[in-house]
Amino acid sequence: MKRLVIVLLALLLIPFNVFALDNDDTLIKGAKSGILIDANSGKIIYEKEKDKELAVASMTKMVAQIVILEEIEKGNIKWNQEVIVSKNAADMGGSQIYIEEGEKITVEDLMKGISMASGNDATVQMAEVIAGTEEKFVELMNKKVKELGLKHTRFSNCTGLDQENHYSSAYDMAIIARELVINHPDILKFSSLYEDYLREDTENKFWLVNTNKLVRFYDGADGLKTGHTDAAGYCLAATAKRNDLRLIAIVLGEDDSKVRNSETMALLDYGFNSVKVNVLKKKGEVVKKIKIDKANKEIVSAILKDNLGVVENIGDNKKYSYNVSIDKIKLPINKGSKIGKIEVLENKKIVSTGDLVISDTIAPLSYLDLFKKGAIDLISGNL
Repeated sequence: MKRLVIVLLALLLIPFNVFALDNDDTLIKGAKSGILIDANSGKIIYEKEKDKELAVASMTKMVAQIVILEEIEKGNIKWNQEVIVSKNAADMGGSQIYIEEGEKITVEDLMKGISMASGNDATVQMAEVIAGTEEKFVELMNKKVKELGLKHTRFSNCTGLDQENHYSSAYDMAIIARELVINHPDILKFSSLYEDYLREDTENKFWLVNTNKLVRFYDGADGLKTGHTDAAGYCLAATAKRNDLRLIAIVLGEDDSKVRNSETMALLDYGFNSVKVNVLKKKGEVVKKIKIDKANKEIVSAILKDNLGVVENIGDNKKYSYNVSIDKIKLPINKGSKIGKIEVLENKKIVSTGDLVISDTIAPLSYLDLFKKGAIDLISGNL
């Protein structure tokens, strides 16, 4: 018996390194489901019924925004491109920015209307610009969902209006939000605004106020998307950044918008009070020196494109190792081009990765330069 007590006491004293994860339902008591993740790593900090399939209302529009931003990035549409509003878009009910049939409006203003006012009319108009019809655009949205590997999401429209076979989950919404803020950060230029105007230089000026009140009242909040329908209740995808830590919080199925906002802020507070980013290496830091043959510069550096960090519980003091891999370099290559990656390992498990870029623009030596170099090496005895 005495030996058993000693063993139990020893077990209690073992310093378990568990990532902060609290499933106490009282944190978001009013929500049907919710989740909190670190945006950079995707690590889950808190979860409640994260895979439960639910109506998500206008949070649906985050996938529409991804598709729109991809078209912008490809050059297929431009921010200043003028669009003629269709009757179909103008007739959309629910939340809207009151565009009129035949009106000319820019893609940028339509994106403001989607991001700030959750305009159904603006979303349908952009769907028609990109895919011809809302139905074809929804196919693109569902294709994007599959590309992201999401298993609990399917859309029947691009607006989030209640419809059969239209649903998602807190986890899937978090991954969609992460795709937006990490790979399409232009979204934050719209979602972070508390108020702005459409058609500002015209007689038909229209005042926009962001439906996401956190961007005004919560420190570091700069997005992302609200939602409300009868079936979905009140929903919110929120993101906030403090120092190097960006969090994404999702709450679904709240009964009241004020409770939705307060519980989302409580979820973000929990994250900022529980975890930290440990920056292991700084942006621009030299990770490896590389010798390049037949180039105008023999030795160059592989440097970090961005800060390299890991998310830890506050109070952790962990030890890490690194794996560095360099791609085959083809000349010429421009300064800042990606040439490899660095992996951070904890107990042989990858916990973070970073891109490595080249420190200088490198060109191949000309035949004359190669001849001169060969002659110098021969004379100096380096061959």
